[in-house]
Amino acid sequence: MKRDIRVLIADDQEMVRTGFALILGAQDGIEVVGEASDGAECVELARQLRPDVCLVDVRMPGLDGIEVTRQLAGPGVADPLRVVIVTTFDQDDYLYGALRGGACGFLLKDAGPALLVEAVRAAARGNALISPAVTVRLLERLGGHPAPDAPPAAGGAGTAGTPGRQPLSERELDVVRLVARGLTNQEIADGLFISLSTVKTHLVSVQAKLTLRNRVEIAAWAWETGAAGAPGPVG
Repeated sequence: MKRDIRVLIADDQEMVRTGFALILGAQDGIEVVGEASDGAECVELARQLRPDVCLVDVRMPGLDGIEVTRQLAGPGVADPLRVVIVTTFDQDDYLYGALRGGACGFLLKDAGPALLVEAVRAAARGNALISPAVTVRLLERLGGHPAPDAPPAAGGAGTAGTPGRQPLSERELDVVRLVARGLTNQEIADGLFISLSTVKTHLVSVQAKLTLRNRVEIAAWAWETGAAGAPGPVG
């Protein structure tokens, strides 16, 4: 039987920890195994409990969330954990610091319960998720700078690719464009009138064709190549 995703929550506000624990504890397949009120306690508990996902606030007493991320998931960590930063502060230096430190997710606290759950599940799968508002602002800055070796895409989107790589299908491009706008898998399924499993199949195919690791890299590729234009007809 598949075991639950084990989550550690670190935040200096008890109400936030309690709220996250209630949201996640109500989900099938997710178990909150610990709570920490500061960065040092988070590092200690994480190393003891070895949770599948650590939800970490940025501003905490002692070690801040960026340093916690470096210690648990950063370059050189022998057995890194999966860290998702959850913060009130929509600041680029926090985002860049978190991602450079090894975080596999960056959420704003007002993103809502559904996205919190999605981020935990994505992190447990080894994928990455960033709050849609942050993703779009960040990735739009990459627009107009095509990647030199981007693979070709159906319908002429993208640039001439590395020989041997397969082009994306039109439906795969539709999925990619919506990923680039920060939509969740369920939102993509609803928008394209396809099943959730079909969305996941397309994403696996896109990652294989483009040699990308996760949806953040897919979104970055879309903005870099100009493939993030308005989606075509759906349905």
